[in-house]
Amino acid sequence: MTSLTPLAFASLGLLAEGPMHPYEMFQTMIHRKDDRHVKVRPGTLYHQVGRLTELGLAEVVGTDRDGNRPERTTYAITDAGRSALRDGLRRMVAEPAEEYPEFHLALAEIENLPAPEAVDAVRVRVAALRDELAFYDQGLADMRAKGLAERFRLDVSYVRAMLTTQIEWLSATADRIASGDIPWDGPAVPDDITTNSKETTR
Repeated sequence: MTSLTPLAFASLGLLAEGPMHPYEMFQTMIHRKDDRHVKVRPGTLYHQVGRLTELGLAEVVGTDRDGNRPERTTYAITDAGRSALRDGLRRMVAEPAEEYPEFHLALAEIENLPAPEAVDAVRVRVAALRDELAFYDQGLADMRAKGLAERFRLDVSYVRAMLTTQIEWLSATADRIASGDIPWDGPAVPDDITTNSKETTR
């Protein structure tokens, strides 16, 4: 099976709800704030829907014209498209992906900063995450106000939970570094541990 781009996959998800033309798909994605997950541009979306059609995952089901506007082509998902969507979803939900976030690397190397700079950098990040959390809180409130079913808001709830956990952990870690509870000087492995390890291997 040909690998699908994130935008193509999101497009399949929309077509699974019912036939749509690409401009309607674009409006729906923006309304639902799907641009949080994938980069959405009208031209790219049109291209991806065309690609889905070439792969047999979508098909043209009609065209219409509104006044003097260009003719719009409506697409629908095929049986092969539904299978690809289900298979892809099962894999993405069940199998943790090999990802390499920049921040994980930064935490692995943070000891190379002086303790005050490390604390300051972490607290600046916490402030940015709090702003992001407020943005998602507002987005969730807007979705509820528009009556969007909860199953379409699960991603927002998940991100909100992750942000809340990050803020709590990072805030506590910054406090522990600042207080000296996490020592910032000395060897990577204390001498007593190194000595015990050598004696154990004899």
